[in-house]
Amino acid sequence: MNKDALNERTEGESPDNGVAWTVQEEYARERIDKYITEAWEEDISRSQVQQWIEAGLVTVNGRTVKANYKLSPEDLISVTVPEPAAAELTPENIPLNVAYEDSDLIVVNKPRGMVVHPAAGHPSGTLVNALMYHCKDLSGINGEIRPGIVHRIDKDTSGLIMAAKNDASHNSLAAQLKAHSVTRRYLAVVQGNVAHDQGTVDAPIGRDPHDRKLYTVTEKNSKTAVTHFTVLERFGDCTLLQLQLETGRTHQIRVHMKFIGHPLVGDPVYGRSKGIFMEGGQALHAAVLGFVHPSSGEYLEFSAPLPGDMEDLLARLRSR
Repeated sequence: MNKDALNERTEGESPDNGVAWTVQEEYARERIDKYITEAWEEDISRSQVQQWIEAGLVTVNGRTVKANYKLSPEDLISVTVPEPAAAELTPENIPLNVAYEDSDLIVVNKPRGMVVHPAAGHPSGTLVNALMYHCKDLSGINGEIRPGIVHRIDKDTSGLIMAAKNDASHNSLAAQLKAHSVTRRYLAVVQGNVAHDQGTVDAPIGRDPHDRKLYTVTEKNSKTAVTHFTVLERFGDCTLLQLQLETGRTHQIRVHMKFIGHPLVGDPVYGRSKGIFMEGGQALHAAVLGFVHPSSGEYLEFSAPLPGDMEDLLARLRSR
């Protein structure tokens, strides 16, 4: 699960190894087990949530409750879930496309379809499993299940991601991300003809009040989100964009592009089909990643070419 993203949904503090939500008016009188099941980032069964509640891992306003507890507005729900034991996380000999590696960090070009770290429904075959086999040494700051992971990109987004090999490097890279000084440029194909050659989407992102598994532009329980875009090529009903993240909210580019009326081609969640398809996920690629090296202080920048599926999509658009 992406606990960092889930934690952003509440104005209160989240428990260690857990998540928290502040209940909004529209969910008053809803059962707590139903609420948590729908709100959880990954697919999870209601019976699993009920087991957590029975085990005392769920509290409302600091007190344990039963599964049939009916929520009230402003209730603070906290869920503390033990991480899987380290023995459950196995190094796997999965090929990695390494863009850069030294004793402090590694930069990998992640393929579309690969999950970054183990979670419910994805216990193996992740980038972390591959990194553990390849590196042998990863920072422990993010816990046993997410060693070395400093940031994420979506499962169905391809491109560059960095991981830290020691805690000092992890702290440095995380501080740069928090200060918005890391260069992150993406390439995306979006629906429609983007009218302006360049622009900025400055719109806060939070959980969608109508579907808590999704994100949306909202003023409630949200975080500042800023995305800069530049048009690279137009195809009439589609546009190739370069996008630069100033902030790094979950699904930020996907939500912002939908917000301005140009959802990503192939996005199964935030997009809509208009006759242009790309199998395997949204047409989004983390093409450029730049940061200051934690030890040397040198600015490093890496680029990854478009994957074959996006190249094929562009070739089809150009040949019409």
